[in-house]
Amino acid sequence: MADGAVVPRPELRPHGGQSQLRSQAEPLPDSGLIYSQLLQQLVGQQRQPRPLSPAVLGGFPAPVKSEEQKMVERAMESCGFKAALACVGGFVLGGAFGIFTAGIDTNVGFDPKDPLRTPTAKEVLKDMGQRGMSYAKNFAIVGAMFSCTECLIESYRGKSDWKNSVLSGCVTGGAIGFRAGLKAGAIGCGGFAAFSAVIDYYLR
Repeated sequence: MADGAVVPRPELRPHGGQSQLRSQAEPLPDSGLIYSQLLQQLVGQQRQPRPLSPAVLGGFPAPVKSEEQKMVERAMESCGFKAALACVGGFVLGGAFGIFTAGIDTNVGFDPKDPLRTPTAKEVLKDMGQRGMSYAKNFAIVGAMFSCTECLIESYRGKSDWKNSVLSGCVTGGAIGFRAGLKAGAIGCGGFAAFSAVIDYYLR
């Protein structure tokens, strides 16, 4: 081979008829830019919220709720359902309390016109039933009013704290006491509010 002769460079072609390989390597993208984009996707403003599955957190996977289940849950969380449930619970509790107080009362069944006459078992049971029904109605009304007003106040404030029960107790006690006058309403408002605050403090 003579000096100074130019040797032709062979062309490298990949199999399958693809494009010719470049003789010079392409510049690699900046690693800092890739890292910043990755951070934006993970913890930055471009991060997409992902629902957490109980299975990922180590718990049991929860099945997807159907529309009927969601509708039932919304109905059970409504103020009307809570008021009805409190009304039924108050009726049962009031009836039991009335029968209990009548059972320990020595004057049950006695006729005030003839106090020396011994009452019969039927008269005693009748008196106990009347007292139990009276207590049941009162407890049912108070329970429904308290639960309904507490639910409405909680929905209006958007918070679930001790203030809801205190305000509900004041409204319930005031509404019951106002039938006997303004002073009785104020006393009922304060008494029910204090009682609700004590009960809420011990329950929480």
